[in-house]
Amino acid sequence: QVQLMESGGGLVQAGGSLRLSCVASGMIFSINAMGWYRQAPGKQRELVAQITSLGNTNYADSVKGRFTISRDNAKNTVYLQMNSLKPEDTAVYYCNLINTWVPSQGTQVTVSS
Repeated sequence: QVQLMESGGGLVQAGGSLRLSCVASGMIFSINAMGWYRQAPGKQRELVAQITSLGNTNYADSVKGRFTISRDNAKNTVYLQMNSLKPEDTAVYYCNLINTWVPSQGTQVTVSS
C-alpha cells in the first residue's frame, strides 16, 4: 500500500528556515501530483504547496514567496523548503497525494516569536 514518511520538522525562531522531506513508497511516484498540507490546532487542514508530475508548482497565498516545493523522482521524494518562517506557520505538516488522502504521521513545525 501507499506509505508516506515525512521528516525535517522542528522548532525554529521566526525568520528561520526548515526543509521538510517526504519519501513515498508503494506507488508510481513520478506520475502523481504531490502536495504539502498543514493543520494547526483548531484549524482545518490546508494545502500550502503542490507540484505536478511535470514539476509545475502552485502555492497558497500565505506561503507564496517563502516556501518552495520540489521533487526528486529518482528518490521518490518531495521536499518543502520553508524560509522566513512566521509563528503562524506553526502546524503539523503532511505530504500527500492531491486527489487521494493517505494517512501519514506528519511532521511538527513550531515557529517561536
